[in-house]
Amino acid sequence: MEKRIIELEKKVTFMDHKLDELNEVIIDQSKTINELKSQLTKVNDQISSGDLVRRLEDEEPPPHY
Repeated sequence: MEKRIIELEKKVTFMDHKLDELNEVIIDQSKTINELKSQLTKVNDQISSGDLVRRLEDEEPPPHY
């Protein structure tokens, strides 16, 4: 009986360790997702405001014209 309890304790300890590792992965992924959301919002704002693309009348013709 004691041997079974020891084995169960080992399994619980192992699972607890794995759970902690998975939690760290989730935290890291959440940080990455939040950073990507922020970057996407900035890019969308730049696109909406027209900062990324010049107006056609502001463009200079290429040198071969």
